[in-house]
Amino acid sequence: MPDRILVVEDERAIQTVIRTYLESAGYEVHLAMSGQEGLDLARTLAPALVILDLMLPGMDGLEVTARLRDESDVYILMLTARSEEMDRVAGLRMGADDYLTKPFSPRELVARVEAILRRRRNGSPLPAAELQLPHLRIAPDRVEAYAGDTLLDLTTTEFKLLFELADNAGRVLTREQIIERVWGDDFYGTDRIVDVYVGQVRRKIEEAVGTPLIQTVRGVGYKLIDA
Repeated sequence: MPDRILVVEDERAIQTVIRTYLESAGYEVHLAMSGQEGLDLARTLAPALVILDLMLPGMDGLEVTARLRDESDVYILMLTARSEEMDRVAGLRMGADDYLTKPFSPRELVARVEAILRRRRNGSPLPAAELQLPHLRIAPDRVEAYAGDTLLDLTTTEFKLLFELADNAGRVLTREQIIERVWGDDFYGTDRIVDVYVGQVRRKIEEAVGTPLIQTVRGVGYKLIDA
């Protein structure tokens, strides 16, 4: 069966282009014109990927992203015509996985979709052994992470990021290494996404145990300090 993709976009011309290129690449494509319609279809169709515009009538893309994240780990690729970085960062913080800024190349969109779905099919499984640190306990087989006695509310990507940092506790991982281990070799996008996800995970840990544990090594990357 072809992978099912949901496109939530209110401009028909853009819808048509996306649908034409994705269907030509062999995907099953479904369309929604509004945020509420997109949310309803996502619940019904259980797509492999949601391509979501931020600027939508009624319920905007940020709210759709937040609601989807409460219900599933579906991969969310944002489309935005906004030039301000803060809007893209807001989307990532709500739980989107990546973004593409309009105007975009339809061929690039298809290539990015192919890379995303290939990673999700072929991603290396995490080891089953539980990882124990003074403040953290991570169970890869259950996809659960505890900071102290608190079960952290993490997305799948946030969990993978925390696992890699914890598995290399005390060692610096560069942004490039993190992208390779969490997103894969064929990642499309900017390393800014690493900073956003690290910030999210750091905040959730600090809320649970009073200390962020993840340290920024300026100009290099990040390391987890838990002793």
